[in-house]
Amino acid sequence: MAYEATRHADLKVRPRRLRLSQSVRRLVRETALAPDDFIYPLFVRHGEGSKRPVESLPGVYQLSVDKLAAEAREISALGIPAVILFGIPECKDWRGTENFAEDGIVPQAIRAIKDIEPDLLVISDMCFCQYTDHGHCGIINTPDNPHYDPALPPGYLHNDHTLELLQRASLAHARAGADIIAPSGMIDGMVAAIRSALDSDSAQHVAIMSYIKYASAFYGPFRDAAHSSPQFGDRSQYQLDPANQREAFKEISLDIEEGADIIMIKPALPNLDVLSHLRETYRQPTAAYQVSGEYAMIHAAAQRGWLDLERAALESLTCIKRAGADMIISYFAKDALKWLGASRD
Repeated sequence: MAYEATRHADLKVRPRRLRLSQSVRRLVRETALAPDDFIYPLFVRHGEGSKRPVESLPGVYQLSVDKLAAEAREISALGIPAVILFGIPECKDWRGTENFAEDGIVPQAIRAIKDIEPDLLVISDMCFCQYTDHGHCGIINTPDNPHYDPALPPGYLHNDHTLELLQRASLAHARAGADIIAPSGMIDGMVAAIRSALDSDSAQHVAIMSYIKYASAFYGPFRDAAHSSPQFGDRSQYQLDPANQREAFKEISLDIEEGADIIMIKPALPNLDVLSHLRETYRQPTAAYQVSGEYAMIHAAAQRGWLDLERAALESLTCIKRAGADMIISYFAKDALKWLGASRD
């Protein structure tokens, strides 16, 4: 016993001393969440007085434009600096016409938000999946469209024709007042094409947040919210294989070379290794999207009593920030700040 006591007395480094109480843990905490860390996603639809709940995303709604005022005020009051918009069109077609219409649902929403909260940053998600009748992120090689090429495989996404549409839609959204354009389809050359279009239209001030987006299984609830499920196949021909890391690094380098101002990793939690590499290797502002599936599965487990909703949500967000995210897109953003505020009271 004397030997044991002597040996333990020599143990001078005891990390547990700095975990003893909540006050000590707060004092030495390395990562803390704050309002400036968040971007809140909004789904916007046509109509008036509409606030439709998304069944697979508790607490998330499809809002008509007239409902955005109250939402924008609440978001600003919480100190959240930015929102990202996803539009739900009235009509869909083979090329997603409403996405580049000057009076499309997203340009309407941008103008409405800027009228109410001009300092709230508006990010426009720039993709075509929810606007096309086939649910893919651009023009698809099918016999019923003017760009059909029998030499290409059926269902192939026409990359360069899609770039032209991304340019048109980006200009429409920028002219409506978008602060940031966020191309998400993983179309080759999308950043360069959008940057060129914006710069030639005196929109050099509009930033680009480029997605590094995996063909993930975690997007299901989003497709319910945005009505964007592909009508055939999947998006693996143009989005990243979840098995690949080096390919993601290549995409990051290309996007930065093409003029991306912010690089965003999606989904967040399955790709913290990519996020950490981005933060450590490049001097670019970094973002991460805690996607619908991440949000929904935490809610589902909490509803069954398998975990504590608040603790699990805040832990997941803290870990995303710890891995290197300067900003986090999350459906938890508003709740997280209310929980954090309550814990400080």
